[in-house]
Amino acid sequence: MNIDHISLSSIYVKRKNDRDIFQELMPSKVKEILLIATKYDAYSIVREGQFSDKIFGEYLQLNLYSAPRFTSANTLEEALHTIKKRHFDMVIIMASTNREAPIETAKQINKHKSRLPILLLVNNNYDLGFFTKKCEPLHFIDRVFVWNGNTSIFLAMIKYIEDKKNVARDVKLGNVRVILLVEDSVKYYSRYLPLLYSSVMLQTQKLVSDDAVDELHKILKMRARPKILLVSNYEDATKVFDRYHDNLLCVISDVRFKKNGKDDDEAGVKLLEYVKQNKTFPIPLMMQSHDLENAKKAKESNAEFVHKNSESLSKELNDFIHRRLGFGNFEFQMPDGRKIAEAHSLSEFQELVARVPIESLLYHGDKNAFSRWLMARGEINIAEQLVPKKPEQFTEKESLRKFMLQVFEKIQNEQLRGRIVNFDPDLLDSNRYIIRLAKGSLGGKGRGLAFISNFIENIDFKKIIPNIDIRMPATAIIGALEFDTFIEINNLYQKVIVEQNHERVNDYFLKGKFSESLSQKLLLYLEKINRPLAVRSSGLFEDSLLQPFSGVYATYLLPNNHPDIQVRLNQLQNAIKLVYASTFDTEARSYFKAVNYKVEEEKMAVIIQEVVGRNFEEKFYSQVSGVAQSYNYYPVSYMQPEDGFSVTGVGLGMYIVGGEKSYRFCPKYPKINHNATKDQLRDSQNEYYALDMSQSNIDLSSGDEMSTIKKYKIRAGIDDQTLEHCASTFDLQNDMLVPGIPMKGPRVIDFANLLKYNTIPLADTLQLLLKIFMEAMGTPVEIEYAIDLGSPETGKLPTFYLLQLKPLIRKSNSINIDLNAIKKESTLLYANNGMGNGKVETIQDVIYVDPEGFDSTKTKEIVPELTKLNEAFMETGKKYLLIGPGRWGTKDHFTGIPVVWSQISSARVIIEMGLKDFQLDASLGSHFFHNVTSMNVGYYSVPYNSEKAFINFDLLKNAALISKGKYVKHVKLSAPLSIQMDGRKRAILIEKK
Repeated sequence: MNIDHISLSSIYVKRKNDRDIFQELMPSKVKEILLIATKYDAYSIVREGQFSDKIFGEYLQLNLYSAPRFTSANTLEEALHTIKKRHFDMVIIMASTNREAPIETAKQINKHKSRLPILLLVNNNYDLGFFTKKCEPLHFIDRVFVWNGNTSIFLAMIKYIEDKKNVARDVKLGNVRVILLVEDSVKYYSRYLPLLYSSVMLQTQKLVSDDAVDELHKILKMRARPKILLVSNYEDATKVFDRYHDNLLCVISDVRFKKNGKDDDEAGVKLLEYVKQNKTFPIPLMMQSHDLENAKKAKESNAEFVHKNSESLSKELNDFIHRRLGFGNFEFQMPDGRKIAEAHSLSEFQELVARVPIESLLYHGDKNAFSRWLMARGEINIAEQLVPKKPEQFTEKESLRKFMLQVFEKIQNEQLRGRIVNFDPDLLDSNRYIIRLAKGSLGGKGRGLAFISNFIENIDFKKIIPNIDIRMPATAIIGALEFDTFIEINNLYQKVIVEQNHERVNDYFLKGKFSESLSQKLLLYLEKINRPLAVRSSGLFEDSLLQPFSGVYATYLLPNNHPDIQVRLNQLQNAIKLVYASTFDTEARSYFKAVNYKVEEEKMAVIIQEVVGRNFEEKFYSQVSGVAQSYNYYPVSYMQPEDGFSVTGVGLGMYIVGGEKSYRFCPKYPKINHNATKDQLRDSQNEYYALDMSQSNIDLSSGDEMSTIKKYKIRAGIDDQTLEHCASTFDLQNDMLVPGIPMKGPRVIDFANLLKYNTIPLADTLQLLLKIFMEAMGTPVEIEYAIDLGSPETGKLPTFYLLQLKPLIRKSNSINIDLNAIKKESTLLYANNGMGNGKVETIQDVIYVDPEGFDSTKTKEIVPELTKLNEAFMETGKKYLLIGPGRWGTKDHFTGIPVVWSQISSARVIIEMGLKDFQLDASLGSHFFHNVTSMNVGYYSVPYNSEKAFINFDLLKNAALISKGKYVKHVKLSAPLSIQMDGRKRAILIEKK
């Protein structure tokens, strides 16, 4: 598989749920109408401005939110001039005393705009005969209507044109239904059509109000209403029937109209007979006539009858639509017509399908009643699945019920996949969507997870990488609005803003109470979820491109294994409260100050996620965890920066993001390892973190994130049988590493079976994900992941879980460093391994850990000295150059200096240097690097005895000494340094002016 040739557009196919389909329906809308009438007729219609108000009122009443705009023209010349200047969607020409004038006007407009719909509006019944006969053969007049003094005629005319334009596309895209109206009398369809449209829309509006989840959904769902097609002769009627055969909802037909060009007293009867003979399923039929005698013909045709001149015509139409077209409640009946149950909603309908007698299901299935009722509610996908199936296709009767319930479950899951859904206890057992426990913003991490969820559900990864599942852990999010609610109802704001002691802040939060609604949801959540949980922060600023705040807030891992659910609830609530409290932590406050934000601006959402992993002898951890970035600042061999890299380890991911010993590789070239065997033995992971499952009575009151976590020696993984694919064994006799653990000897965590022998396609998966996420976000990205290696015994595929996604860097202007122009005597530093871009000429201060007094066992003692100096710089707002040995920000104090970001936040450029007995790879900590890259801080590595990179300590020794601690010196140059960072070459040059 050549992943380089795979593009996002070639594999991303957005799955369409009903909401997506609604978005695409009714693309042609009538927004601009040209009304051509004499001044007198225009005045009669418009009536001093009330006309527009009435039209808008009609639309508002029917939940239609974009009433069209009318523009008047009084003459043909004015009309043609207006059409040339502006776009119109339709033209209405008002007939005048000069009968020929409107026809000539229509003809001339058609010459200029041949595709512009033109309707003729007659203002009295006396002229109807003339215009009907005259206009019938004319192709440039779409239809004649009669003005009856009611503005609803304009609604009918507009919708008539819209339905003609949209029906073919909407039927194809959204499987929308069609009502066929056959009527040749202008007088009657001018009265009939407004009633029919109003009735259909009001019924649809009622259903939408009951079922829609939000206002936008209501508007979109209205687009799925049945289309009404008006025709006036037998041939046009059969043409519509033949074209939309499978989507025909009902036929409403006159009795007498033209067939073969001649008036036929039985045309309506013949049409209904044609419909019955050619429909797979029976559909509702209605015969309408001004002659009551035709009621007999309707009965013989098994159709309902309505009298055109009935005073209750509107009520009878409403009743027919409500009762027969699926707009009312679904009444489950037995074959003898006996009603046995009634469904008022889709959920009730599904419940009743599961328990009503099978005879009732067979009876309604034979009439296609299920599909018709579902389509009326806009449940397009479910209806489509049910339409093709007839009861006789099922060999066993109960198979119909089973099939229907499977369709409900399948479509519901497909519609939810990749979405954020409101809390429902029945939906908690899936990782195909995100559960929202409370309203408000999702925060930075939450946004990343929501994007991941939606993204992976629209790509068929199995076609590209068939031997691994790509998923996200089951996730729930408490929106940031609950954070405000919690602080408000517990009156905490003034207390926590003023209070500087974090233990007291924690205590304030722990004593607080959640809203009753959230507490109840959390209890229901725990009734369904009994796996270990990660409770993670998701601040508004967190993991965004410009406000990283990465690693600043708290994360708590819970065993979630106490036998008493109330205890588990209390533990979960305390973890959430402590995540809230971490917003006001000393480190967080320092960080806010460093990036010039106020703590009051932050709002905290909380992510509750199932921990990826398995339980191994009271230790719960993932067999493989890692961080991957799409841009590699330290490529080797023939790797390019754009090839990216990954850092991977055994156990919980905090080991990797904390910068401890892990395995680094390039997903594009996973077999390349430039380190010698002795270096791999020295730098291999020798410990790992796991969730301690032996304790169920956990106490989080101290606020210690590690209170539920233990560190184990890597050899413990051998007993857990987790190292077979992760470790290699050193063969002393042959001086080589043997993949797996087949013999005794030192273990090296190098994931050789996964990367060199492709036991699972880890490298391909990472390469693909980094590529498509970078393309989707338009910037280099970082992902955190964990892997369940699967179970060959059960046939379960390995699963790659995406835990987090965030943007990595922002672009800056290019700097070009001329290596030939470097003068060593005036150069403080040169390095060609790092990141950063731009020119800095404002720094005079250098803080460095003196190599002469450095002790690798005393790195923790260096931190307070650095913190004190950094605080002084924060007060002045100045920046400094920072130099020190080993890895900055590591949690392993034997590999570097274990600062957190806020303790060195005023450093503008950070240098890691190697010493003779302290040679290490550059920093790998995820949280640290995200802050550095997002804030465009220079970060470079100077190896010990490098042929090219160097630090000129003589310049520092000759600079003015501002302060000297036991390990750290602060010096000031006589003039600002010239710092040039070349992002393309990954080089930095610092010169003394």
